[in-house]
Amino acid sequence: MNVRSTCLLAVLFLVAAVARAEEKPADVKLEPLFNGKDLSGFKVPAPNVWWKVVDRVLVGESDGVSADQKKGNVMYTEKSYTDFALESDVRFADGIDSGFIYGGKPELQVQIGVSRSLKVDMTGSIYYKGKYPPEARAKGVDKLLKLNEWNTIRMEVKGKTTKVWLNGQHVLTFDCPEATTGGPVGLQIHPGVKMKVEFRNLKIAELK
Repeated sequence: MNVRSTCLLAVLFLVAAVARAEEKPADVKLEPLFNGKDLSGFKVPAPNVWWKVVDRVLVGESDGVSADQKKGNVMYTEKSYTDFALESDVRFADGIDSGFIYGGKPELQVQIGVSRSLKVDMTGSIYYKGKYPPEARAKGVDKLLKLNEWNTIRMEVKGKTTKVWLNGQHVLTFDCPEATTGGPVGLQIHPGVKMKVEFRNLKIAELK
């Protein structure tokens, strides 16, 4: 490869990186997924020892050890989605393990908090088939994430592609190797973890 070709490739990679960094969310009207009053629209577990509404905030909490809580829970929406945009303010402390679960088959997850396997915060990254593939790991989150404060997470799923923004900054575009079937969207309480995660302004829109 000559010098001109090498320089051209370097420019193309730089242009692609800048384009990804400046990527904007889709211009769609998001509708409330959580009404701020109760758990309507979700398949609430029975018995429900994890999820409640406090001051218009959806709270998921577990002591991680008692028999009724240590198994954790994923609370799914009643409705299924294939291509969609979802946005929420999320507040959590260090050490929690939660996320938005989606896709049906195969199931994927946009991580919130610390990975149990990697022992590091993977917020904004995608968990896929038991792993966090290198290409599914969010970039620059350490500079954007504010623990114990409200953070805005936005994800957009279109075909095989998932895009993630954290506090207005694009942090990930992941092209899944396979198409998903679509399905409900879930909020996770990880098994065996003492944790509390809060959601507000939880909204969603289908993408055409």
